[in-house]
Amino acid sequence: MILPHLFLVVITISATFSIEVNPKIFINNAECLVDLSTQLVKGECRLSLENNDDKPVNSVLYAFEPSIKSRVSFISAHQVFESNRLSLNVKPVTLSGHEDKQFYQIDFNASRPLRSKGRAPLVIEYVLINALFPHPEEITQKDRQLMMFYGNAYFYSPYKSLKSSVKFQTGTRRIEDYTNINPVSLSSGDIVYGPFGSLEPFAYSQISLHYDNNTPFLKATKLTRTIEVSHWGNVAVTEVIDLVHHGAKLKGSFSRYDYQRETNSGISSVKSFKMYLPASATSVYYRDVIGNISTSNQRTLLDSVELDIRPRFPLFGGWKTHYTIGYNVPAYEYLYNSGEDYFLKMRLIDHLYDNMIIEDVTVRIILPEGSTDLDLKTTHQIVRLPDNLHYTYLDTIGRPTIQLQMSNVVESHISDFELKYKFPKFFMFHEPLIVIVAIYILFLTVIIWVRLDFSIAKDGQSETRQRITGIISAIMHHFERRASVYSSWDEALNKLKHSKDIGAYNTTSKQIQADYKNESSSINELATKLKTESSELSDKFNEVQKAEKNLKELFGQTQSLYIDKLITGKVGRNQFVDFDSGLKRKKDECQEKINQLLKSLNY
Repeated sequence: MILPHLFLVVITISATFSIEVNPKIFINNAECLVDLSTQLVKGECRLSLENNDDKPVNSVLYAFEPSIKSRVSFISAHQVFESNRLSLNVKPVTLSGHEDKQFYQIDFNASRPLRSKGRAPLVIEYVLINALFPHPEEITQKDRQLMMFYGNAYFYSPYKSLKSSVKFQTGTRRIEDYTNINPVSLSSGDIVYGPFGSLEPFAYSQISLHYDNNTPFLKATKLTRTIEVSHWGNVAVTEVIDLVHHGAKLKGSFSRYDYQRETNSGISSVKSFKMYLPASATSVYYRDVIGNISTSNQRTLLDSVELDIRPRFPLFGGWKTHYTIGYNVPAYEYLYNSGEDYFLKMRLIDHLYDNMIIEDVTVRIILPEGSTDLDLKTTHQIVRLPDNLHYTYLDTIGRPTIQLQMSNVVESHISDFELKYKFPKFFMFHEPLIVIVAIYILFLTVIIWVRLDFSIAKDGQSETRQRITGIISAIMHHFERRASVYSSWDEALNKLKHSKDIGAYNTTSKQIQADYKNESSSINELATKLKTESSELSDKFNEVQKAEKNLKELFGQTQSLYIDKLITGKVGRNQFVDFDSGLKRKKDECQEKINQLLKSLNY
């Protein structure tokens, strides 16, 4: 309830004073307008007060009947003088002998009290929550939602009223029933009780209104809002919201087919709703427990960012959803500083949806590490929990965090907070220096590590094995390259067989022979190194070299067959094919033998 949570301190202070109803104050005329068209009951009462006392009056009382005492979420008062609106201070008080009622003391401006024998206009605005009750409590998907409101036909006041009337706006022509207390009139969904003549203080006559109300009955049961301030130019805002449809509960099963086919199916359900963010909001995201919800739309207006939030499923009575909203705003629009003194001014909460109700709000304001002397000011009374520290990346001493709590919040509570604090300039370089030092230590550690020898004694055998492994790897590499030389040689011979162009072949052959010589030279150098390391492997490698020498001789014989016999016509076609096939078979066998011998070199 908002009264115990928001005004506990004020009530305690007010209760220490003797507060009484001044019998010499009365109300000449009271006109009340009560809007019942949404889930919020919004009232506006225009009063004409008269003071018959011999001295000025600095304050008056406004009362709510016991039945709605716990449903008052917001109340304000103002006076209008020559089209100028003058807001007045309103605070809850207790009145001895009337503990069952809720009273508010309205203080006049010191320069404009209610003078003796004088009159003053007064406008009271209030918002009630949870004052509408679904009747019936359960409906099917195709039914319309009916609401019941219990109120007072008379203007409720601790003062005597000479003339009064109360007008209830339902916003619909579908009125099922209403209490008939003369005089009463019904016109276009508006029910007017009165005007009544002279009424005694605390006049009460209960009425009930039963009417059609299919507006969204959404309630945020819990909102956790986190404002994280960075002096590097950004303020990040995150809101975690639990939402429930608290209207008439859905009776029976839900049919998606009927919902999409029939326009009146699920008329009381909520498909989507609009949230308004600051005009400078960027990087807006909206996700639930499954992930990002991309069906919602964002539109930038002149003074705000409109976010059309569409849950994964329509919300019927009793259905719930849980989601997270996040965005960034530039710090220069909300954060000001002079030297080490900083001043933060921004909204305490955002507009979640039209006619919103938030039962429980927790606001966390996370300041940069090193902030001190926190001084917070808010427009409305709140409960401030003990400050604590928040740790995130690269934090050492923690970020100061202010925690606030509110209950039964409506749109009228949306206002700015002001936070002053001190922040030493050198702390701006705190985290960059941590990164620099960490990288420096990392590189220094690596440099030292690679230069340290942690072995007890040198392992000569291991070092030899490593050297041999390196030599064999290099040999394998050059053998692969020499194998590609043989492939090029094979391709050149095939072209010669078909083109009979000896000149072109000789040009290609010179390059092939040069590549072969280079690879062979490198292999021979590695063979010499291998011999010094392992005579056993050197003997195996000699076998490889012999086989490779045979392979080269076979390529030479193939070249001689093509140039000396095929091109000159010294051999017949059938005989050439036999010779060529035999040489190819021998080359393949020799190559296979080389591969097997190379595998045996693995050490």
